Amino acid sequence: MKKIKIGTITLAIIAITMIAFFGVYTQVQNRMENQVKDYDYAMDLKGSRNVRLTVNTESKTTIKDADGNIVEDSDDLTDEQIAENGYTKEETPNNSEEIKNAENYRASQKIIEKRLQKLGLEDYIIKVDEETGDILIELPENDKTDSVISNITTTGKFEIIDTQTGEVLMDNSDIKLAKVLYGSDSSTTSSGTSVYLDIEFNKEGKKKLEEISNQYVKIEETTEDTSTEEDTTTTEKTITMKIDNEEIMSTSFDEPIKTGKLQLSIGSSTTDNDTLQGYIEQASSMATVLDTGNIPITYDLNENQYILSEVTENQVEIAIYVVLGMVVVALIVLIIRYKSLGTLGAIAYIGFISLLTIVIRYTNVVLSIEGLLGMVVTFSLNYILINKLLARNDNRLEAYKECFVKIIPVIILAITFCFTSWRPINSFGMVMFWGIVLMVAYNGLVTNSLLKIKEGKEK
Repeated sequence: MKKIKIGTITLAIIAITMIAFFGVYTQVQNRMENQVKDYDYAMDLKGSRNVRLTVNTESKTTIKDADGNIVEDSDDLTDEQIAENGYTKEETPNNSEEIKNAENYRASQKIIEKRLQKLGLEDYIIKVDEETGDILIELPENDKTDSVISNITTTGKFEIIDTQTGEVLMDNSDIKLAKVLYGSDSSTTSSGTSVYLDIEFNKEGKKKLEEISNQYVKIEETTEDTSTEEDTTTTEKTITMKIDNEEIMSTSFDEPIKTGKLQLSIGSSTTDNDTLQGYIEQASSMATVLDTGNIPITYDLNENQYILSEVTENQVEIAIYVVLGMVVVALIVLIIRYKSLGTLGAIAYIGFISLLTIVIRYTNVVLSIEGLLGMVVTFSLNYILINKLLARNDNRLEAYKECFVKIIPVIILAITFCFTSWRPINSFGMVMFWGIVLMVAYNGLVTNSLLKIKEGKEK
C-alpha cells in the first residue's frame, strides 16, 4: 500500500514535470500548438521596441470662402477654380512656433505616459528632450506593441462641429470619461453582441450637449400645393463628430440628451468572436485616446525599431546548464546522505521546481534577469528546507516552523518588492513571493506526505 501511494505521488510529479518542461500539445487546424502558457519576459531578456517621436514641421492647406468658412471637399479644386469662386488658400503649420515650448513637450510626455498606463503597460521607459521636443519611448516587444504605438502616436483631437458652418461646438475639454460597453442588442431581432464607445461629459460638457441636442434636431415641415394636398418634408440641422480631423459620424438628434452621455456604436452586432474582439480593440483605442486628452503637439513617428536583448540565447543556455548541473549535484548529495528518504526528497524537489515554473507563467509574472535570480534563490531556500525536514525526522513540524521563522525578513522584502513599479525589483519580488507561497503549501502537503508514507507514520 505504501509503495502504491508513493508511486502515485511520484507519477503525478513526473506528469507535472513533463508539462512544465515539454508542454501539452493539441492539434489546431493543421499544426500542433503548445497549450501551456509561455513565460512573459521583460525587455532585458526579450528585447524592446525603440520609438522616437519628432515634432511635425509640416503645414496644412485650408480653403476658405468669402465669409471665412472652411470649404469642405476642396482637395480637387485647382488654383483657377479657387480664384473664380472667390476662395482664399491658407497655409497653417501643424505646430505653430507659439506652442513649441518645453511646457507643451512635457505635457505631451505625460499624456503619452497616461495612455501607456491605461493600456496596461508597466515595463516601459519614456524620455523627452525639452530642447527639440523629441520623445523617446522603450516598449516591451510582444504581439500588442504595434497597437500600443498606434495609440501613443494619435493626437486625440476631439471635436463636435456644426456640419454646415464648421463651428466647433464641443472639444476635449468637455470630456470627463470615455469607456467601452458591450452587450446584446435588444433593439434588433438578430442575436449577437454590440460594442459601444461611451463618452461621458463633464458638468460644462453636459450642459453644452443638452443645448446642442435641442438645436440640432430633425425638423418636419408641412407644405401645401395648389391641389390642397399636404406634403411633409424633413430637414436636418446636423453635427459632425471628428477625431484628429477624421469624421466619425454626422447626425442630428431625435430628442434632447440630458444624461450627459453619448453612446457610439462600433461596427454592427456580431456573433463572431474575432470580429467582436476587433470591435472591442477599436473602441478601446478610441476610449484610451479620448480619456487621456489631446496631445498639444503634433508628432511624427520618426523611428520604430526592434532592439535585441544584450543577453544572448547562448548565454541563457549556459546559465540554464550551470543551474541544472548544480541541481543535479545537490540532489545526488541528498540521496547519498539520506538514502531512500533522500531519493523521495529529490523527487519532491524536482516537483517543486516544475510546479513553480508553471505558477510563474499563470500569475502574470514578468521575468527579468533579477526574476531569474529570484528563482535560483527560491530553489536554494527550498533545498535548505528539504534538508531540514530530512534531518529532523523526529520532529519535522518544528523544523518546518523554524525554517519559515528564519526567512520572515525575506518574506517581508519579497512582498514589498511586489508593489515596486521598477521592473527588475518587481520581477524579483513576484518570483520570491510565489516561490515562498508554494514552498509553504507544497512541502506541507507533498514532501511531508511522501516522507510520512515512507516511514509508515501515515494515519
